[in-house]
Amino acid sequence: MARAGTTRNPLVIAATALVVVAAAAAGWGGWDRYDASHDDAASYAQARDDALAAGEQAVQNMNTLDHRTLEKGLDSWEESTTGDLHRQLVEGRDAFAEQIVAAKTVSTAKVLSGAVTELDERAGRAGVMVALRVTVAAPKGEPAVKESRMLGTLTRTAEGWKLSALGQAPVGSTAS
Repeated sequence: MARAGTTRNPLVIAATALVVVAAAAAGWGGWDRYDASHDDAASYAQARDDALAAGEQAVQNMNTLDHRTLEKGLDSWEESTTGDLHRQLVEGRDAFAEQIVAAKTVSTAKVLSGAVTELDERAGRAGVMVALRVTVAAPKGEPAVKESRMLGTLTRTAEGWKLSALGQAPVGSTAS
């Protein structure tokens, strides 16, 4: 007479163990994903990346202008700015346009690198430093190429991050 129920099928045991391990892994993965999606560090990193991308683009826009497409270029400047900087650009637009048309220059900027120097998400402010290469071509002579570092202050608006201040980064000495 055979004993029923006392012998165990190794395939059933292995399958049960695999189901338990798979369920545990799925639970762990789900919890880990939930935890990551509710992590403040991920939100902060996304805000930093958004500010950097907007800052680099705005600094590039502010250093690019072609006398042949002047209105488009000046519109780009205004679309990239907010606050006092925007007001200054709007108020000085006509006088600046006259200077560019008279000089017949074409300036193009290429971002070499950029970094967020500060970020206050609650206040909607950020600082960026952008290294860029600007090439200015005049009707006569060779184009002038200059590399510079710019410091920008960004303000978050309903349309996203915009430049509210822009200036040259100071260059320090390494004297001992």
